[in-house]
Amino acid sequence: MQQHANLSLMPHTNPVSIKHILHLGVGAFHRAHQAWYLNRLIDNGDTKWTLAAGNIRPDMAQLLQDLSVQNGQYTLETVTPAGVFSYERINAISEILPWTADLHAVIAIGRQPDTRIISFTVTEAGYYQNQHQQLDLSFPDLRSDLEQGTQLTIYGAICNILRARMADDAGPVTLLCCDNIRSNGDHFKTGLIDFLNRRGETDLLLWTHENITCPNGMVDRITPKPPAEAKDRVKAATGYIDECVVMAEDFCQWVIEDHFCNGRPSWEKVGVEMTSSVLPYEEAKIRILNASHSCIAWAGAMKGFNTIDEALADQTIAQMARAYVTDDVIPCLSPSVINLAAYRDTVLERFSNPYIKDTIERVAADGFAKIPGFIAPTIAERIAQQQPFDSTAVLPALFLLFLEHRAAGKIAFNYKDQAMDETVVQDILSAPDSVHAFCSSPILWGALAGNQTLEATIRHAYLSLKGHS
Repeated sequence: MQQHANLSLMPHTNPVSIKHILHLGVGAFHRAHQAWYLNRLIDNGDTKWTLAAGNIRPDMAQLLQDLSVQNGQYTLETVTPAGVFSYERINAISEILPWTADLHAVIAIGRQPDTRIISFTVTEAGYYQNQHQQLDLSFPDLRSDLEQGTQLTIYGAICNILRARMADDAGPVTLLCCDNIRSNGDHFKTGLIDFLNRRGETDLLLWTHENITCPNGMVDRITPKPPAEAKDRVKAATGYIDECVVMAEDFCQWVIEDHFCNGRPSWEKVGVEMTSSVLPYEEAKIRILNASHSCIAWAGAMKGFNTIDEALADQTIAQMARAYVTDDVIPCLSPSVINLAAYRDTVLERFSNPYIKDTIERVAADGFAKIPGFIAPTIAERIAQQQPFDSTAVLPALFLLFLEHRAAGKIAFNYKDQAMDETVVQDILSAPDSVHAFCSSPILWGALAGNQTLEATIRHAYLSLKGHS
């Protein structure tokens, strides 16, 4: 009896309220990046947040099944440029949501009051916006979501989740875009508002304005498709037979605008940079890392290389990438809170990692989103400043040549480009002057389309490259 009396005198403590993150897009990048950061928090004893993950498309059914069998757990293999391999067991994903066409499981988690953040990785092309950040209705999936109420795009899925939250009075939620898009939170919110307006969702639109925030963020970690032998390395190093191995470089960065409307994890304790503005970080990353990555991939594909490190070992390709950053990007972004020259050197060192084996096929994808997103802004600024941009013009010239090689059957892989219209490509390549047609495309160039300086400079780069091919 005395024991019970002592216990009754102990101070009453309420259990910690567990809050949830719902993530849409269970690809390698999410599992090596956002889930990894939450795993670090959990390892440090902070268990106040859980992560549920699912997909809005049926194209990763086997992965979802394998992850479900492994209770959401998997091994992350990282490797340094010096060849030091490390292994971590990632336990951050507490629930794997099965895919169904009605997204029942995803909506069920998304509508819960304790779900405070919904994050997503759907690739740059998954936002279906034109150069004016208006929804591009040429995409059948987007039209289906708007007209038929399907959930084939991020807008359709989020719209239905938010409608359920509104009906349940579930409270505010932060929508966190984790894709490589400039001002990605603003970009997504513009698309979502456009979507709701087109759907005539007046009540939901008002609720959304009052109950969501969309912070901008910058994400960075190279996560190639693991080779078959990665499973054997994991088993030898850890003893795990793992069907869901993720491979990544040891470098990792996440910068987020601290604008959350209903709480967030203490990410700053595990290396995430919380800031009032991500602009200088994302501009450096998009223009220096993403654009030069594409340069190396398009050039490497035409020379028959298979991986980024192989292509970068070619001195001509390496010089193209370095000159692009040095001659045009650094002048555009200076002054900066970032040491841009040092960042350039770090990026090229990361790309040269011979152990990552990041494939040309993966990095070359989605050029029709990368030209306007990664490359055109530098050209626009150099034209406005009446400054030369010969080094930057090499990148779109490479992409045009890449498209020509692809049409001629000279590219060794199946090129994937979610934003590309094959009819547009055929029109460009079959035009009497393909350079003129290419530089006149508003899909690629927006307000720059038809600019004479743009065309003249890209033509010079194109002819120079063709003369050396």
